[in-house]
Formats: sequence, C-alpha cells, structure tokens
Amino acid sequence: MPLPKPPTKKADSLSSSDFARRAKAKKNPQISTLVQVATHQLPLDIQLKAKEKVATSKQTSVKAVSAPSHRKSEKNTKPIEPAKLFVLDTNVLLHDPMSVFRFEEHDIYLPMITLEELDGHKKGLTEVARNARQVSRNLDALATDMGTNNKDDPAAGIDLAKTGHVNATGKLFFQTMGMPIELPIGLPSGKADNQILGVVQALRKHQPDRQVVLVSKDINMRIKARAMGLPAEDYFNDKTLNDGDLLYTGVQAMPVDFWEKHSNDLESWQQNGITFYRVSGPMVPQILVNQFIYLEDPSIPSWYGKIIEINGKTAVLKSLKDYSNPKNGVWGINARNREQNFALNLLMDPECDFVTLTGS
Repeated sequence: MPLPKPPTKKADSLSSSDFARRAKAKKNPQISTLVQVATHQLPLDIQLKAKEKVATSKQTSVKAVSAPSHRKSEKNTKPIEPAKLFVLDTNVLLHDPMSVFRFEEHDIYLPMITLEELDGHKKGLTEVARNARQVSRNLDALATDMGTNNKDDPAAGIDLAKTGHVNATGKLFFQTMGMPIELPIGLPSGKADNQILGVVQALRKHQPDRQVVLVSKDINMRIKARAMGLPAEDYFNDKTLNDGDLLYTGVQAMPVDFWEKHSNDLESWQQNGITFYRVSGPMVPQILVNQFIYLEDPSIPSWYGKIIEINGKTAVLKSLKDYSNPKNGVWGINARNREQNFALNLLMDPECDFVTLTGS
C-alpha cells in the first residue's frame, strides 16, 4: 500500500491561547463556530457581534446552573416550629397515669399546685387513689437524678424517654419558682383551678414564641381558659378509636313492617312472665346474639327486645323488662331513656357474664 504524499505547506505554530480557545470550542459547539469565525480577519462590527453572542451564551449557562442551588437553600432555611408546651391539669393525671408520656415530641409542664393536689388524692383504695400513686411513682422515677448533673437540671427539663418511653421525646418541666399571676376580677386566686390558669397565662408571657396549651378534663375550666384568651384542649389520647361512630353500639332499629315480614312460622311463648319469640326472615342474618332491637313508630305500640339465640335462619327474641317503671327500680334507680333501659337489662341478666358500657 503506497504511503500518502507529504504536506506541501508548513504547519503553523500554536500558542497557549490557541490551545485554550480550541479546548473551549470542543465543549460548546456554538462557541466553536464563533471562535472559528473570529480567527479570520473579519470586519470589526462582525467581531463585536460575535463576542456579544458568546457573552449571552455564558450568562444563560450560569443562570441554568445557579437556579437549583438557590431553591435548595430556600428549602434548607425553612424555620422549624418549636415544640408545644402542654400544661396538665390534675384531673388529666388522675384520669390517665401515663398521660405525661403520650404527647410525643412536645414538652410537659406541671404546676406546683398540681403536685399538691396529687398528694391529696393518693390515699384510699379507689381507682383515683391508685392512679394518683402511679403518677407519683412515674414522676419519682423521672426526677431521681434531678439536680445532680447538668443533664437533669430542673430548669433545663427532664427527658421523658429516660424511663424507657421511647415515643416521648419531649421534656418534663416542674414549676420551681413563683410566677406573677394576674387573674381577671372575679376569679379568686386561692382556688387551685385559677392558679393553674394563672400559670398558663404567665408562661405565655414568659415564652411568647412558643405555643402554651392547657389540657384539662374539666369543661368549666376550659371555658374559663378560653374566656381569658388561653388555648385549652380536652384529653383524648387514651381513646382506642378517634371516631366514636366506629364503635359497636349493640343496638339495631327494626323496620316498621318487621312483624309482617317475619310472621311466617312465628312462635311465641311465656316463661317467668317474659315473652319469647322465634322468628325467621330477612333480618336474621343482620343481627347478633345479645344485641338489642327496638321498634318505634307512632302508628304502632313500641316494642323492645334482645337476641338470645341464633340458629341458622331462625332467631329467638326476648322481650325486655321495663326498668323505667318505678315498680321495677333497682335499689331505687330507674331508667330515664331507652339506652339506660337496655343497660339495666344487661346488668341484671345473670346469663350475661361480661358487660361493657360507654357514654355519658
């Protein structure tokens, strides 16, 4: 194979600036075209226009790179809201002894009057007394090393997770000094509830950048707090379900034509003064044993019963005893509505071993 012919023209020498210009040209084709045009001896006005295009291209490239970093800085500089400070009323602690551990990342504040009221409830065998003693044990475990090192300084707060409650990442604060309490005229300062309201008001003035909230089971205390412009909440953390409508009611209303649709093969009998019915029909698959049923309509007499047996497509119904009648009172107690009558029928039934009630 013959070799190519040698070049007839001597190669031009390249300076360092030429190398840099060609390296930039490889990275940006648009700049490469402009640089190649500028290397020729073109008129001055064309060279100036070429330089303006190069400058515009560089500015666009810089803006495209700097925009994402600007958005990132805005995201990182978003302010973090401080944890809330919940002031617990004594009735919350007596209602749920573990309530101090149920506020997750938020902090708990206990006024000194709350500790005094706990001390007054710890004697006895009632559930309130047992809860008061349990709260005292929990607080004692948290405050065991309080004041012995900087970590458990009372002013800095006590870590609620130190006793093993990992979900409680906040701190516990005790009232360690007096506070200037300014109550509205008409509220006596000697009452415990009013002292707690005064502590909440003082904390809001002392920590204006933080949300201070009173938690109480006493509806009247929450009303007084809101009248003073203080945020107040009820304590619901101990509830298994947030939506009460999901709870099983144990009661079902029957349609007006219930007896007509279930009259086929209907049997009835009496035993110890109580009437029983054996029915079969479309409503049987929808009812449960020990469930109450009722039929109320202005055109027909009202009827109340309980399901005592379900066998396939048939069910046995039992008429209820009317505990709203003074003659059927239980130690002088009479039912004042339909639900109370159902409850007394359950409680007085020796065949029903376990009863759960919920409501006011």
